Amino acid sequence: MAGLKFSRHASERLESRQISLSPQQMARLEQGVARAAGKGARESLVLLDDLALVVSVKNRTVITAASRQDLRESVFTNIDSAVLL
Repeated sequence: MAGLKFSRHASERLESRQISLSPQQMARLEQGVARAAGKGARESLVLLDDLALVVSVKNRTVITAASRQDLRESVFTNIDSAVLL
């Protein structure tokens, strides 16, 4: 299974917030996306440590990312599943 890609938007969000994912976090994220795919998910909200990432499971692409402090009063739309890691 190929690794995850990051959309330009997700990359810009992570960079502007000075957030980087460790190799261990990337491995957990990939495992979570694989679990979501196994359940037939299409668009998943993945909660990883202090991050929330919306992932297109089919395309294996992180669409957007936010840190815990950015999540206050947030509403996530167009998702069909959530993965807690």
